[in-house]
This record gives sequence, C-alpha cells and structure tokens, in this order.
Amino acid sequence: MLSRMRIEFTIEPWVEGGHPPYVVAAVSTAEASGLDIDLGPFGTGVEGPADELYRLVPSVLEAAMTAGAERVSLQISWVPDR
Repeated sequence: MLSRMRIEFTIEPWVEGGHPPYVVAAVSTAEASGLDIDLGPFGTGVEGPADELYRLVPSVLEAAMTAGAERVSLQISWVPDR
C-alpha cells in the first residue's frame, strides 16, 4: 500500500531577487506541519504520510492565495513504501 506522498507546489507570479509574501506564507505553513520541506528555485516540495499531506494542501493553498498569489500549480506523487 502506498502511504507516503510528495507534493510540489509552484506559486506565481515569480519575483526576481527574493521570495514574495505569498511564497513565504505558503512555505511557512508547510514548515509548521513538521514535514520534510525542500525549497527550490522554482517550487517547494513536501514529503510525508499521505493523511498529513491531504490535510496540509488546503492550508498551503489558502495561505498563498490570501497573501496575493495569482496561481498555484500543484503536483502530487506517491512515494513507494520502502
């Protein structure tokens, strides 16, 4: 059974030279979950138990959109059990 997932989200518009408030809000929300966060130049990845990520996704989306994001692209992948 697949019990782990990885989500990757990209938040637009992109801003040169730093992280805009909507990215900071989304990443802060993800970090508060205590899950493994991978902040990259084009997006942020979060990996963990599927049930925790199901609960996290709406919070990340709300944080980004409330802070001014115009678009959030989300990719969800299953992580095979080891």
